[in-house]
Amino acid sequence: MKFGTKLIHNGNEIDKTTGALSIPVYQVSTYHQEDIDKGQEFDYSRSGNPTRKALEDTIAKLEGGDRGFAFSSGMAATSSVLSTFSSGDHIIVCEDVYGGTYRITTNFFNRFKLDITFVDASDINAIKGSIRNNTKALFLETPSNPLMKIIDLKSAVEIAKQHGILVIVDNTFMSPYLQRPLELGADIVVHSATKFIGGHSDVIGGLAAVKGAELAKRVYFVQNGFGAVLGPQDSWLLLRGLKTLKVRMDYQQNNANRLAQWLKTNKHVKKVYYPGLEEHPGRNIHMSQADGAGAVLSFETVDTEMAKRFMKNVKMAAVAVSLGGVETIASYPVKMSHASIPKPERERLGISDSLIRISVGLEEIDDLIEDFERALS
Repeated sequence: MKFGTKLIHNGNEIDKTTGALSIPVYQVSTYHQEDIDKGQEFDYSRSGNPTRKALEDTIAKLEGGDRGFAFSSGMAATSSVLSTFSSGDHIIVCEDVYGGTYRITTNFFNRFKLDITFVDASDINAIKGSIRNNTKALFLETPSNPLMKIIDLKSAVEIAKQHGILVIVDNTFMSPYLQRPLELGADIVVHSATKFIGGHSDVIGGLAAVKGAELAKRVYFVQNGFGAVLGPQDSWLLLRGLKTLKVRMDYQQNNANRLAQWLKTNKHVKKVYYPGLEEHPGRNIHMSQADGAGAVLSFETVDTEMAKRFMKNVKMAAVAVSLGGVETIASYPVKMSHASIPKPERERLGISDSLIRISVGLEEIDDLIEDFERALS
């Protein structure tokens, strides 16, 4: 079954009780137990809810995992996965990771003696050189946010397996439609489902898909214990959003490619970061492990004033945090997604004051380009 069909027909699309073609919102906290001496699937909605279960089973199937988990946000998903590790464990994290992940690892988990090393994971040798006796996991994001750096997942997985290390991949930018890290050997995939999976900028949620029963037990223990679960209404919204994931991303990706090609020719733009461009570093690796370049790109203007002028004058894009909605969203990383990273570290990574990140939406691309031309001029 091809992916587009699997989005609609994955075994979780019809309510088994009524035959409804949309899983009902089970707005319930607790469940009657017919026999207290016999276990039953649902007893309390923090531990399990039928609407949430349909979503969790769906993401597991789409990512090729054994079990899925739905959380109250993308950061709740990431934090819950990181909470499966113990004090003294060492985790290698790609250095230009999402700002929220940087913040939680450096200002929260460090209090519990979780040892974090940031590396340029696009350099496989940098990963190798950072492995210690107590290294337990690699936390990767490819393409990275916001510079779209590419990590060779197959090579990273091979190194990890040689050392008995887990591989966790934030797959938010690609979604399971364009990239499935578990099929490449990763152990856990996390998503901010707020983004392309939800797709309409109307829900906050996080998802994880896990390979292996024992690892799934560890993640479920944290999910049930901390209780940062996704509510049934939001679970339903994500189930609805998933059904149109392919058609949305096909159109948005085409728009992103057109926009990236145009930005390359604009005299006010110094550099464009997008895996769909032939000259993008790591493009061949990306295309060997993903089914497309995605709908997010970044570009640097000639100077900071030009970047601020663009953000002030653009009309066809919402100036906002987040990405993956039907509308184009323009973000200014140094003030938004990566504001929590100290300026010297941002500058070292190449996240400059003239960098703009664009999540390309469903507008007519000619209208979008015309507006960008006006805003840059």
